[in-house]
Amino acid sequence: MENLLRPLIVVGGSVVLTLVIGWATDFLLRKADERHHDTPLWGLLRRGRIPYQLVLFAALLRGSYDEAQLLESRREGIGQALTLVLIGSTAWLVIRIAAAIVETSYSRYASARAHRDPARVRRVRTQVTLIMRVVSAIVGVVAAASMLLTFPAFRAAGASLLASAGILGIVAGVAAQSTLSNMFAGFQIAFGDMVRIGDTVVVDGEWGTVEEITLTFLTVRTWDERRITMPVSYFTSKPFENWSRGTPQMTGTVFWHVDHTAPVEAMREKLRDVLRECPAWDGRAYDLSVTDTTPSTMQVRALVTAKDADDIWTVRVTVREQMLRWLSGEHPYALPRVNTADAILPPSWNGHRPSPDGVPNQQRRFHGSARPER
Repeated sequence: MENLLRPLIVVGGSVVLTLVIGWATDFLLRKADERHHDTPLWGLLRRGRIPYQLVLFAALLRGSYDEAQLLESRREGIGQALTLVLIGSTAWLVIRIAAAIVETSYSRYASARAHRDPARVRRVRTQVTLIMRVVSAIVGVVAAASMLLTFPAFRAAGASLLASAGILGIVAGVAAQSTLSNMFAGFQIAFGDMVRIGDTVVVDGEWGTVEEITLTFLTVRTWDERRITMPVSYFTSKPFENWSRGTPQMTGTVFWHVDHTAPVEAMREKLRDVLRECPAWDGRAYDLSVTDTTPSTMQVRALVTAKDADDIWTVRVTVREQMLRWLSGEHPYALPRVNTADAILPPSWNGHRPSPDGVPNQQRRFHGSARPER
């Protein structure tokens, strides 16, 4: 009976004590979060309650395992499993605590500079994301190494592993040189301010917004909600357009091909009226000019401005649509058309030479819409 009660008491006591301590800690964090609304640290720390309870349970059960006398024949195996759970849950808890601290620091910085320098906020956000990934990777590697060292076979091989670490490092570097280059490129992007999360970029002719940056790859969300994933080394080895670099303000163009008789001055006035009614126009500047001409049409270009890439797209499509509607309704003659007027023959044409079928040329009408001048 004692052999059955003692394990139940130890395990049950560990569970109850873990739940009580976990509930008390969560209660204190919740109260602190309610008192300090401007500091998200306490609310973020509550995300670590599961790994925190795992650490408590594994530590309590591991410490009282010898007293419990659970499965004497498998004592070493159960103790090894509890040690592994303790190491893994500790690493999980450390990552959650580090994430809470970093996220709190970023939130304070963003709230202070969000209106004054949004580009700087996006840069810090990119750096914070990559720092957290590095911290998670380091903690994961240390936890995995600690777990391996708990096995006697790995401890015995430790000396030989350390002796051959230099050779293994060289081999691994050669084998994973592309991965390492992407990792270094990720650090260069994060701290070199080349591209940030939220920037509007154009890569390989695709326009989109940077959605995610990791140590090895970068994701761009296009305007039609596709995701383009590419290695971060692309941005350090090839040119690309960053429309959010510096100030987000942009100047866009709209082109029309119209007839030579189009009322250019009236088009300028209409452009001004359309922009005044467009909320996306920032009011900085606008212009309309004839930039090119062909035998049948002339090219008219409008310049418009907006505060960012999204608004410049809205302004361009609005101006294009409103101007075409106005031209077709008020000045239909200004739209491009194909001329079908009678052909004008050269002055040397006399119109009296007989044709092969005997009909005088001055009485013949040419095929199509062309005819001789009278």
